[in-house]
Amino acid sequence: QVQLVESGGGLVQAGGSLRLSCAASGRTFSTSPMGWFRQAPGKEREFVAAISWSSTITYYGDSVKGRFTVSRDNAKNTLYLQLLSLKPEDTAVYYCAAAPGVVRGWTSEYAYNYWGQGTQVTVSS
Repeated sequence: QVQLVESGGGLVQAGGSLRLSCAASGRTFSTSPMGWFRQAPGKEREFVAAISWSSTITYYGDSVKGRFTVSRDNAKNTLYLQLLSLKPEDTAVYYCAAAPGVVRGWTSEYAYNYWGQGTQVTVSS
């Protein structure tokens, strides 16, 4: 069982930055691939980033490549997402998710068994 709690969202101007955190409880975090997704009003959930348990493999959605960076600290049971050069179209609720035991398909929401409650990111123009 993994419980996830996101934090760090807020209101920021275009071009600004934020750092999201996802605190995890449960002994499987350090061996679980982790992901970030987002959902804007009226839109489907969108893949943002994923990272392997060892941090050696990362994936990014096309819309965030070069601007967002995913990382993790297994000693602190925490997942991070650094958001730079934010745009109004980045406005969404951001969710972290865990996929313990899953070895592929991390860009799909269906790979993930555990989800946080989400944190709102709003980017003003």
